[in-house]
Amino acid sequence: MLDTLNISEKEDLPRFISEKDIKILNLCHIPEDGRLKTLSFSAVDKRKVHEILDLGERVDGSNLFSFIEPGKSDIYIMPKFNTAFAHPFSSISAINILCDYLDENGKPLEIAPQSVLARSEEKLHASDGTVLKALAELEFYIISKQETEMLFPSSPDKNYHASAPFTDFEDIRNEILVTLSNVGIPTKYGHSEVGRVWDKDGALMEQQEIEIAPQNLTDLADAVTIAKWVIRNICLKHRVSVSFSPKVSVEHVGSGMHIHVCAMRNGDNIIANPGGTLSLEALEMIGGILEFAPSLSAFGNTKPVSYLRLVAPKESPMHICWGARNRLALIRIPLWWSFLETSKEKGSCRETFEYRAPDALSNPYLILAAISVAANHGLHNTKKAQEIAEGLHIEEAGSRRKQLRTLPQSCSESAENLEKDRKLYLADGVFQEKIIDKTIETLKSYHDRDLWKKLTGKPDAIETMLRQYLHYG
Repeated sequence: MLDTLNISEKEDLPRFISEKDIKILNLCHIPEDGRLKTLSFSAVDKRKVHEILDLGERVDGSNLFSFIEPGKSDIYIMPKFNTAFAHPFSSISAINILCDYLDENGKPLEIAPQSVLARSEEKLHASDGTVLKALAELEFYIISKQETEMLFPSSPDKNYHASAPFTDFEDIRNEILVTLSNVGIPTKYGHSEVGRVWDKDGALMEQQEIEIAPQNLTDLADAVTIAKWVIRNICLKHRVSVSFSPKVSVEHVGSGMHIHVCAMRNGDNIIANPGGTLSLEALEMIGGILEFAPSLSAFGNTKPVSYLRLVAPKESPMHICWGARNRLALIRIPLWWSFLETSKEKGSCRETFEYRAPDALSNPYLILAAISVAANHGLHNTKKAQEIAEGLHIEEAGSRRKQLRTLPQSCSESAENLEKDRKLYLADGVFQEKIIDKTIETLKSYHDRDLWKKLTGKPDAIETMLRQYLHYG
């Protein structure tokens, strides 16, 4: 959760700006592309500061959302004062405040991804008091041109939890962890991931992971976006690059954004039974997500390169199934510390299930909203959800794989599945027709149905594709 300035009331913010001699006030917002945007104001004029905090500002919505026509594009951004944090990279004293999008009537902009996620959380809680919390595994590659011979080389794709000197970017990763804490984003841990690649130009690409701690879905979506902004800025400071692309090399392990889900009701985690086994509610949510899985890819795997990760089984899911501790399953149940009484404390999110398909090129608000809709669907269609979950349970990595349905293998296929499931997302007014239509249109525009077959045996064309998406998301 952001807000490291201890601002409890809106009136506290102008006082803080004056006392700390803040020079710049940044209104930050996150549109359709999922990247942090900034509108900067001089904070010297105190009257202007009050005006900004009271009224927000008018912006061009058509340049932020593809769903908005240029002929009627004005929207508002309204600061959420309790998200303020000190800008950690500005050479001038500055604070950032996240904003909501409002329409011409001052109401939440219905088509904004933040509004979609908020509606999904409201619908779920209103139905039976359930609140979803989640953590995100943010995987990425740090990329550095090597000017000298590497003193401590290691085998490719053998760098899981590697320590220096067999990992080059431990200090950068630790700086990321500290900076995230400083801007109010709680983390679970960071570590070197499996991937370590040398490209043909001599650059080292080393995979890292930062896990963002469990929180409400809207807070998590905010945190993922700010975390990517922090990671990129720290890498810039150290003159290295970074990529959140799901695939930076065909032969080497890809990067996902696994989502661990827990469900709270009256402050208790309902994922596990008192005896430490999977609860019926958890089974129903898993069944709902598995039912939605072919169309969830439309929100969690949004670029052609996403599907190169999903068709290469290097601990990436390919089949629609679930199982305990199985890293090739779409949903897996990690170890829960069931042998410890302290793991059962009220409010604990240690018991989760993990949805492994999404990657970090997705818009976090939309994929989390889609997961919430799917989980809610399972909780309200209990018999069907239980049957789906029971029928798609596997115990071992190779068991029944040929009998299982595969995930979509292209943006085009995901678009078709979203069209088939359209009514599921539109139920209760959570998603908007415009969002579904535009998502389908964008996915189809890639014309990638047989892309990977066409690229087989064409390494230069594959390299061009990988480079094209290196800095998306």
